[in-house]
Formats: sequence, C-alpha cells, structure tokens
Amino acid sequence: MAVESEARLVDIETKLAYLEDTVLALNDVVTRQQKQIDQFETKIRLLVERVQQMSILAETAAPAADEKPPHY
Repeated sequence: MAVESEARLVDIETKLAYLEDTVLALNDVVTRQQKQIDQFETKIRLLVERVQQMSILAETAAPAADEKPPHY
C-alpha cells in the first residue's frame, strides 16, 4: 500500500511540475501580448489624432459648396 501511495504522490508531483511550467509559459505569452496591445493602443490613438487634425484642416481649407471657384 505504501508503494501505491508513493507512486501516486510522484504522479501528482509530476503533473504539478508540468502545470507550473505551463502556467509560466502562458504568463509569458499573456505579458508579451499585453505589451503589443499597449503599443497598438498608442499607435491607434496617434492615428486618430492625426485623422482629426487632417479633418479639421480639410474643413478650413476647402471652399464652401456654394462658393464659385476663382476661374468663373
């Protein structure tokens, strides 16, 4: 009976070691992905700001729809 208990304990310890390794590997993946998400959010924020600035510039520079161009 003691041999069975010891074998079972070794099996549980082995599984635990694999689980710990898996958790560490998954943590590395999640950490790396979070860094990428942070970088993407920063880039998107900058792009949105640029588009807004370009939109404002286009609105102020574009002639009104009812305004005749200078060559008329």
